[in-house]
Amino acid sequence: MALKPWKLIQSRTERRFPIFNLRIDRACSPRTAVEHDFYVLEAADWVNVIPLTSGEEVVLVRQYRHGLRDLCLEIPGGLLEAGDSPQEAAHRELFEETGYREAEMLPLDYVYPNPAFINNRCHTFLAKDVTLKGRQVQDEKEDIEVILKPLKEIPALIREGHIRHSLVVAAFYRYFMECHLPD
Repeated sequence: MALKPWKLIQSRTERRFPIFNLRIDRACSPRTAVEHDFYVLEAADWVNVIPLTSGEEVVLVRQYRHGLRDLCLEIPGGLLEAGDSPQEAAHRELFEETGYREAEMLPLDYVYPNPAFINNRCHTFLAKDVTLKGRQVQDEKEDIEVILKPLKEIPALIREGHIRHSLVVAAFYRYFMECHLPD
């Protein structure tokens, strides 16, 4: 038997929050004909940027993450704002979080952060030949430290658990698989 999409019976937005909406979908299984409720977080798409200097250093950011109640080592990223293309958001987030600008911004595709209950995508970009062009433009909810690390150290930072954000790990996976195999 070939898998089929479930039939949507009803969909309603239950609650609205600043960064996501909670939607409840009622759907029917094509295999069992039983209806079930599913809770979906509707969220804007996200971007991640791997900023690489001409000297093969990655511009990383360390910031406090409220979900973890701890610091997290990541790459610059953020939500697409209304009217943004993913590339425009990548360009903006890179500068706001680090003060760096790129010579070239290349898309590396996207992943689904958790399609079981979130409907957005995370787009990854490679920012080539970044240079410091200004000061960070942090909002009142951000405290970001900029850290440069040699590209060749990134696999060890992931392996040793210094980088644990799954979307950052996915971004580096894409980079190393398609753009650059480490020595």
